[in-house]
Amino acid sequence: MDIRFSRSAARALVRCDKAKLIREKIGELATNPEALAANVKRLAGRPEYRLRVQNWRVLFRREENILWIDDIAPRGSAYEDRS
Repeated sequence: MDIRFSRSAARALVRCDKAKLIREKIGELATNPEALAANVKRLAGRPEYRLRVQNWRVLFRREENILWIDDIAPRGSAYEDRS
């Protein structure tokens, strides 16, 4: 599965203190999504899913063979309106 990052997600990943761990989990999600099923949840009222990585949240969506990483944010601010 191909992984693509939004500009804001790529910027957040560079600035994040857990960048290495988050990259590992995103790679694992792309290759074996069932392994992280306990940490993945569909967001209510939104087309995205969230992946928990310690106190960070990775908001993503799947389209055909592409995993779109829309945002990476600390737990407290991950679900704020981004419109």
